[in-house]
Amino acid sequence: MLLPFMHPASLPQDSSFSPSEDLAADLRALLHDALQLGEEAFAFTADTPLLGVLPQLDSMGVLAVLTALEQRLGLTLHDDEIDASLFETFGALLEFVRQRLHH
Repeated sequence: MLLPFMHPASLPQDSSFSPSEDLAADLRALLHDALQLGEEAFAFTADTPLLGVLPQLDSMGVLAVLTALEQRLGLTLHDDEIDASLFETFGALLEFVRQRLHH
């Protein structure tokens, strides 16, 4: 599903992006770009809480992240697999992305 909404700071349409060997680093960079985070995004660990802690991760921020996952990582996301638990921690989101890439 391609989401119709694009965040004002939408990511460039770079179809040449491909995940590196360090998926966690890729996801940190994606969150940094999609949510316009500062350098703190590059220090996220598996236990770093996201939802309810990052003010940028509101409903529009979630849409920006989902759109970035689809555009930059080539994931196909379905509404029935998206819920708040995916965004509880960086580790939860990372595990979801890892599973979807190897699905």
